[in-house]
Amino acid sequence: MDLTKLDDILENEKPFRRRQAMRAIFRELITDWEKSTSLSLDLRKKLENACSLDINAENFESKDKNTAKALITLNDGKKIESVLMLHTGNRSTVCVSSQVGCPIGCSFCATGKMGFYRNLTVYEILEQVLFFARYLKAKGDRKITNIVFMGMGEPFLNYENVLKAIRILNDGQCFNIGSRKISISTSGIIEGIDRFANEDLQVNLSISLHAPTDELRSQLMPINKQYDLRSILFAVDDYIKKTSRKVMYEYVMLQGINDTIECADELIKIFKKRHLVMINLIIYNPTGDYKPSKTEIVKTFKEHLEKNGIFVTQRYEFGQAINAACGQLASKSTNL
Repeated sequence: MDLTKLDDILENEKPFRRRQAMRAIFRELITDWEKSTSLSLDLRKKLENACSLDINAENFESKDKNTAKALITLNDGKKIESVLMLHTGNRSTVCVSSQVGCPIGCSFCATGKMGFYRNLTVYEILEQVLFFARYLKAKGDRKITNIVFMGMGEPFLNYENVLKAIRILNDGQCFNIGSRKISISTSGIIEGIDRFANEDLQVNLSISLHAPTDELRSQLMPINKQYDLRSILFAVDDYIKKTSRKVMYEYVMLQGINDTIECADELIKIFKKRHLVMINLIIYNPTGDYKPSKTEIVKTFKEHLEKNGIFVTQRYEFGQAINAACGQLASKSTNL
Protein backbone atom coordinates (compact mmCIF):
# COMPACT_ATOMS: atom_id res chain seq x y z
CA MET A 1 0.00 0.00 0.00
CA ASP A 2 1.28 3.47 -0.81
CA LEU A 3 -0.56 6.49 0.55
CA THR A 4 2.45 8.82 0.70
CA LYS A 5 0.99 10.99 -2.08
CA LEU A 6 -2.58 10.97 -0.79
CA ASP A 7 -2.37 14.35 0.94
CA ASP A 8 -0.63 15.96 -2.04
CA ILE A 9 -3.32 14.78 -4.45
CA LEU A 10 -6.11 15.97 -2.18
CA GLU A 11 -4.43 19.26 -1.26
CA ASN A 12 -6.31 21.33 -3.84
CA GLU A 13 -9.58 19.47 -3.38
CA LYS A 14 -12.33 20.66 -1.08
CA PRO A 15 -11.75 19.53 2.53
CA PHE A 16 -14.62 17.06 2.50
CA ARG A 17 -12.90 15.10 -0.28
CA ARG A 18 -10.18 14.01 2.12
CA ARG A 19 -12.80 12.85 4.60
CA GLN A 20 -14.49 10.90 1.82
CA ALA A 21 -11.21 9.29 0.80
CA MET A 22 -10.27 8.37 4.38
CA ARG A 23 -13.72 6.93 5.00
CA ALA A 24 -13.48 4.87 1.82
CA ILE A 25 -10.13 3.39 2.85
CA PHE A 26 -10.58 2.86 6.57
CA ARG A 27 -14.34 2.50 7.04
CA GLU A 28 -15.66 1.09 3.79
CA LEU A 29 -12.46 -0.95 3.39
CA ILE A 30 -12.23 -0.53 -0.37
CA THR A 31 -9.38 -2.33 -2.14
CA ASP A 32 -9.76 -0.42 -5.40
CA TRP A 33 -10.34 3.31 -5.85
CA GLU A 34 -12.92 2.58 -8.54
CA LYS A 35 -15.22 1.40 -5.75
CA SER A 36 -15.21 4.82 -4.10
CA THR A 37 -18.10 6.22 -6.12
CA SER A 38 -18.44 9.31 -3.91
CA LEU A 39 -15.25 10.62 -5.55
CA SER A 40 -15.14 11.98 -9.09
CA LEU A 41 -13.90 9.72 -11.87
CA ASP A 42 -10.85 11.93 -12.51
CA LEU A 43 -9.90 11.94 -8.85
CA ARG A 44 -10.31 8.19 -8.64
CA LYS A 45 -7.97 7.75 -11.59
CA LYS A 46 -5.34 10.00 -9.99
CA LEU A 47 -5.56 8.07 -6.74
CA GLU A 48 -5.48 4.73 -8.52
CA ASN A 49 -2.26 5.70 -10.31
CA ALA A 50 -0.49 7.21 -7.29
CA CYS A 51 -1.96 5.62 -4.18
CA SER A 52 -2.09 1.86 -4.35
CA LEU A 53 -4.40 0.16 -1.86
CA ASP A 54 -2.79 -3.25 -2.33
CA ILE A 55 -1.24 -4.73 0.81
CA ASN A 56 1.69 -7.07 0.23
CA ALA A 57 1.37 -9.57 3.05
CA GLU A 58 1.67 -13.23 3.92
CA ASN A 59 -0.94 -14.48 6.38
CA PHE A 60 -0.41 -17.32 8.84
CA GLU A 61 -3.38 -18.82 10.70
CA SER A 62 -3.30 -20.97 13.82
CA LYS A 63 -5.08 -24.32 13.72
CA ASP A 64 -7.72 -23.16 16.17
CA LYS A 65 -8.37 -20.08 13.97
CA ASN A 66 -8.07 -17.81 17.00
CA THR A 67 -4.82 -16.21 15.90
CA ALA A 68 -3.56 -14.90 12.58
CA LYS A 69 -0.23 -13.29 11.90
CA ALA A 70 0.60 -11.07 8.95
CA LEU A 71 4.09 -10.55 7.59
CA ILE A 72 3.78 -7.30 5.66
CA THR A 73 6.33 -6.18 3.08
CA LEU A 74 6.54 -2.40 2.94
CA ASN A 75 7.29 -0.33 -0.16
CA ASP A 76 11.02 -0.20 0.59
CA GLY A 77 11.17 -3.98 1.03
CA LYS A 78 11.34 -3.87 4.83
CA LYS A 79 9.11 -6.32 6.66
CA ILE A 80 6.96 -5.95 9.74
CA GLU A 81 4.56 -8.21 11.52
CA SER A 82 1.17 -7.80 13.11
CA VAL A 83 -1.06 -10.23 14.98
CA LEU A 84 -4.84 -10.67 15.17
CA MET A 85 -6.26 -12.34 18.27
CA LEU A 86 -9.88 -13.48 18.38
CA HIS A 87 -11.29 -13.71 21.89
CA THR A 88 -14.49 -15.19 23.21
CA GLY A 89 -17.49 -13.07 22.37
CA ASN A 90 -16.87 -10.58 19.59
CA ARG A 91 -13.63 -8.99 20.80
CA SER A 92 -10.97 -8.90 18.08
CA THR A 93 -7.59 -7.42 18.95
CA VAL A 94 -4.83 -6.36 16.57
CA CYS A 95 -1.31 -6.18 17.97
CA VAL A 96 0.39 -3.40 16.01
CA SER A 97 4.06 -2.68 15.29
CA SER A 98 5.40 0.87 15.43
CA GLN A 99 8.94 0.41 14.11
CA VAL A 100 10.93 -1.82 11.77
CA GLY A 101 13.00 -3.71 14.29
CA CYS A 102 13.51 -2.26 17.76
CA PRO A 103 16.29 -0.27 19.46
CA ILE A 104 15.45 -1.45 23.00
CA GLY A 105 17.12 -4.88 22.77
CA CYS A 106 15.17 -6.87 25.37
CA SER A 107 16.91 -10.22 25.75
CA PHE A 108 13.68 -12.27 25.71
CA CYS A 109 12.27 -10.63 22.57
CA ALA A 110 13.08 -11.86 19.07
CA THR A 111 12.62 -8.37 17.64
CA GLY A 112 15.19 -7.03 20.08
CA LYS A 113 17.86 -9.19 18.44
CA MET A 114 17.17 -7.75 14.99
CA GLY A 115 18.37 -4.24 15.68
CA PHE A 116 16.60 -1.06 14.63
CA TYR A 117 15.99 0.10 11.07
CA ARG A 118 13.44 2.93 11.07
CA ASN A 119 10.14 4.27 12.36
CA LEU A 120 6.93 3.36 10.61
CA THR A 121 4.90 6.09 8.95
CA VAL A 122 1.33 6.79 10.01
CA TYR A 123 -0.07 4.88 7.05
CA GLU A 124 2.28 1.92 7.60
CA ILE A 125 0.94 1.64 11.14
CA LEU A 126 -2.64 1.82 9.88
CA GLU A 127 -1.92 -0.67 7.10
CA GLN A 128 -1.61 -3.43 9.69
CA VAL A 129 -5.06 -2.78 11.10
CA LEU A 130 -6.49 -2.34 7.61
CA PHE A 131 -5.15 -5.74 6.55
CA PHE A 132 -6.98 -7.52 9.35
CA ALA A 133 -10.11 -5.38 8.99
CA ARG A 134 -10.33 -6.61 5.40
CA TYR A 135 -9.53 -10.15 6.55
CA LEU A 136 -12.43 -10.16 9.02
CA LYS A 137 -14.76 -8.50 6.52
CA ALA A 138 -14.07 -11.35 4.09
CA LYS A 139 -15.08 -13.81 6.80
CA GLY A 140 -18.20 -11.74 7.33
CA ASP A 141 -18.70 -12.12 11.06
CA ARG A 142 -16.46 -9.75 13.06
CA LYS A 143 -14.82 -6.34 13.17
CA ILE A 144 -11.69 -5.00 14.84
CA THR A 145 -12.64 -3.90 18.37
CA ASN A 146 -9.30 -3.42 20.16
CA ILE A 147 -5.80 -2.22 19.30
CA VAL A 148 -2.62 -2.83 21.29
CA PHE A 149 0.70 -1.22 20.38
CA MET A 150 2.70 -4.20 21.60
CA GLY A 151 4.26 -5.41 18.36
CA MET A 152 7.68 -4.66 16.95
CA GLY A 153 9.31 -1.47 18.22
CA GLU A 154 8.93 1.06 21.02
CA PRO A 155 5.84 3.24 20.37
CA PHE A 156 7.07 6.23 22.37
CA LEU A 157 10.19 6.44 20.18
CA ASN A 158 7.83 7.02 17.25
CA TYR A 159 5.48 9.20 19.27
CA GLU A 160 4.14 11.59 16.62
CA ASN A 161 3.23 8.93 14.08
CA VAL A 162 1.73 6.61 16.69
CA LEU A 163 -0.53 9.36 18.06
CA LYS A 164 -1.59 10.45 14.55
CA ALA A 165 -2.45 6.82 13.76
CA ILE A 166 -4.45 6.52 16.98
CA ARG A 167 -6.52 9.57 16.07
CA ILE A 168 -7.43 7.94 12.76
CA LEU A 169 -8.19 4.64 14.48
CA ASN A 170 -10.47 6.55 16.85
CA ASP A 171 -12.09 8.68 14.12
CA GLY A 172 -15.78 7.86 13.68
CA GLN A 173 -15.43 8.28 9.92
CA CYS A 174 -12.55 5.79 9.79
CA PHE A 175 -12.05 2.73 12.00
CA ASN A 176 -14.23 4.16 14.81
CA ILE A 177 -12.40 2.25 17.55
CA GLY A 178 -13.03 3.72 20.99
CA SER A 179 -9.98 5.28 22.67
CA ARG A 180 -10.52 3.10 25.73
CA LYS A 181 -10.13 0.07 23.45
CA ILE A 182 -6.63 1.19 22.43
CA SER A 183 -3.50 0.52 24.49
CA ILE A 184 0.10 1.66 24.18
CA SER A 185 2.86 -0.40 25.76
CA THR A 186 6.17 1.25 26.53
CA SER A 187 9.42 -0.12 27.92
CA GLY A 188 9.54 2.96 30.10
CA ILE A 189 10.40 5.96 27.93
CA ILE A 190 9.80 8.62 30.56
CA GLU A 191 9.57 11.55 28.13
CA GLY A 192 6.81 9.65 26.32
CA ILE A 193 4.94 8.86 29.53
CA ASP A 194 5.10 12.52 30.61
CA ARG A 195 3.90 13.72 27.22
CA PHE A 196 1.17 11.10 27.03
CA ALA A 197 -0.23 12.28 30.37
CA ASN A 198 -1.16 15.59 28.71
CA GLU A 199 -2.94 14.15 25.65
CA ASP A 200 -6.69 14.58 25.24
CA LEU A 201 -7.19 10.87 24.57
CA GLN A 202 -8.40 8.23 27.01
CA VAL A 203 -6.02 5.64 25.55
CA ASN A 204 -4.69 3.00 27.93
CA LEU A 205 -1.07 2.94 29.07
CA SER A 206 0.90 -0.25 29.75
CA ILE A 207 4.43 -0.56 31.10
CA SER A 208 6.73 -3.44 30.15
CA LEU A 209 8.07 -4.21 33.61
CA HIS A 210 9.16 -7.88 33.56
CA ALA A 211 11.37 -7.64 36.65
CA PRO A 212 10.98 -6.22 40.19
CA THR A 213 14.57 -5.03 40.70
CA ASP A 214 16.94 -2.83 38.73
CA GLU A 215 19.59 -5.55 38.64
CA LEU A 216 17.33 -8.16 37.05
CA ARG A 217 15.50 -5.70 34.82
CA SER A 218 18.78 -4.37 33.43
CA GLN A 219 19.75 -7.93 32.50
CA LEU A 220 16.47 -8.49 30.67
CA MET A 221 15.97 -4.93 29.40
CA PRO A 222 19.12 -2.83 28.85
CA ILE A 223 16.92 0.28 28.60
CA ASN A 224 16.61 0.06 32.40
CA LYS A 225 20.12 1.49 32.68
CA GLN A 226 18.77 4.68 31.15
CA TYR A 227 15.29 4.62 32.68
CA ASP A 228 15.46 2.80 36.00
CA LEU A 229 12.54 1.47 37.99
CA ARG A 230 12.36 4.38 40.40
CA SER A 231 12.18 6.91 37.56
CA ILE A 232 9.54 4.90 35.70
CA LEU A 233 7.39 4.41 38.79
CA PHE A 234 7.58 8.13 39.57
CA ALA A 235 6.56 9.02 36.01
CA VAL A 236 3.64 6.59 36.10
CA ASP A 237 2.53 7.86 39.51
CA ASP A 238 2.45 11.36 38.04
CA TYR A 239 0.55 10.10 34.98
CA ILE A 240 -2.10 8.53 37.24
CA LYS A 241 -2.44 11.74 39.26
CA LYS A 242 -3.03 13.75 36.08
CA THR A 243 -5.35 11.32 34.31
CA SER A 244 -6.95 9.18 37.05
CA ARG A 245 -6.51 6.27 34.62
CA LYS A 246 -5.49 2.76 35.58
CA VAL A 247 -2.08 1.58 34.33
CA MET A 248 -1.14 -2.00 33.50
CA TYR A 249 2.31 -3.34 34.30
CA GLU A 250 3.20 -6.26 32.04
CA TYR A 251 5.23 -9.10 33.47
CA VAL A 252 6.32 -11.93 31.19
CA MET A 253 6.88 -15.13 33.19
CA LEU A 254 10.32 -16.61 32.53
CA GLN A 255 11.16 -19.97 34.07
CA GLY A 256 13.75 -19.67 36.83
CA ILE A 257 14.40 -16.01 36.04
CA ASN A 258 11.65 -13.81 37.43
CA ASP A 259 9.02 -16.28 38.65
CA THR A 260 10.22 -16.91 42.22
CA ILE A 261 8.35 -16.02 45.40
CA GLU A 262 11.19 -13.63 46.14
CA CYS A 263 10.38 -11.75 42.93
CA ALA A 264 6.71 -11.73 43.88
CA ASP A 265 7.62 -10.26 47.27
CA GLU A 266 9.59 -7.48 45.56
CA LEU A 267 6.55 -6.70 43.41
CA ILE A 268 4.41 -6.53 46.53
CA LYS A 269 6.81 -3.99 48.05
CA ILE A 270 6.52 -1.84 44.91
CA PHE A 271 2.75 -1.99 44.39
CA LYS A 272 1.25 -2.59 47.84
CA LYS A 273 0.48 1.09 48.41
CA ARG A 274 -0.05 2.12 44.79
CA HIS A 275 -3.54 2.63 43.43
CA LEU A 276 -5.01 2.35 39.93
CA VAL A 277 -2.39 -0.19 38.87
CA MET A 278 -2.60 -3.82 37.87
CA ILE A 279 -0.06 -6.49 37.01
CA ASN A 280 -0.64 -8.57 33.90
CA LEU A 281 1.18 -11.90 33.98
CA ILE A 282 2.07 -13.02 30.46
CA ILE A 283 2.70 -16.63 29.53
CA TYR A 284 5.89 -16.48 27.50
CA ASN A 285 5.99 -17.59 23.87
CA PRO A 286 9.54 -19.02 23.77
CA THR A 287 12.07 -17.66 21.25
CA GLY A 288 14.95 -19.96 22.19
CA ASP A 289 16.85 -18.33 25.04
CA TYR A 290 14.18 -18.61 27.75
CA LYS A 291 11.45 -21.01 28.74
CA PRO A 292 7.94 -20.13 29.94
CA SER A 293 7.23 -20.59 33.62
CA LYS A 294 5.43 -23.80 34.51
CA THR A 295 1.70 -23.62 35.08
CA GLU A 296 1.90 -24.42 38.78
CA ILE A 297 4.60 -21.77 39.30
CA VAL A 298 2.47 -19.11 37.59
CA LYS A 299 -0.51 -20.13 39.72
CA THR A 300 1.50 -19.87 42.95
CA PHE A 301 3.03 -16.54 41.89
CA LYS A 302 -0.37 -15.07 41.01
CA GLU A 303 -2.04 -16.28 44.20
CA HIS A 304 0.78 -14.89 46.34
CA LEU A 305 0.35 -11.45 44.77
CA GLU A 306 -3.43 -11.55 45.16
CA LYS A 307 -3.24 -12.59 48.82
CA ASN A 308 -1.18 -9.48 49.41
CA GLY A 309 -3.69 -7.13 47.84
CA ILE A 310 -2.21 -6.82 44.33
CA PHE A 311 -4.67 -6.71 41.42
CA VAL A 312 -3.46 -9.35 38.94
CA THR A 313 -4.67 -10.53 35.54
CA GLN A 314 -3.21 -13.26 33.38
CA ARG A 315 -2.73 -13.29 29.62
CA TYR A 316 -2.48 -16.67 27.95
CA GLU A 317 -0.31 -17.38 24.95
CA PHE A 318 -1.73 -16.80 21.49
CA GLY A 319 -0.40 -18.29 18.28
CA GLN A 320 2.66 -20.14 19.55
CA ALA A 321 2.36 -22.59 16.65
CA ILE A 322 2.65 -19.77 14.10
CA ASN A 323 5.57 -18.01 15.82
CA ALA A 324 3.36 -15.22 17.14
CA ALA A 325 5.90 -14.10 19.72
CA CYS A 326 7.11 -10.61 18.93
CA GLY A 327 9.50 -10.48 15.98
CA GLN A 328 9.67 -14.18 15.15
CA LEU A 329 8.40 -14.00 11.59
CA ALA A 330 10.19 -10.85 10.54
CA SER A 331 13.41 -11.91 12.20
CA LYS A 332 13.55 -14.90 9.83
CA SER A 333 13.37 -12.67 6.78
CA THR A 334 16.57 -11.89 4.92
CA ASN A 335 15.06 -8.68 3.56
CA LEU A 336 14.51 -6.86 6.83
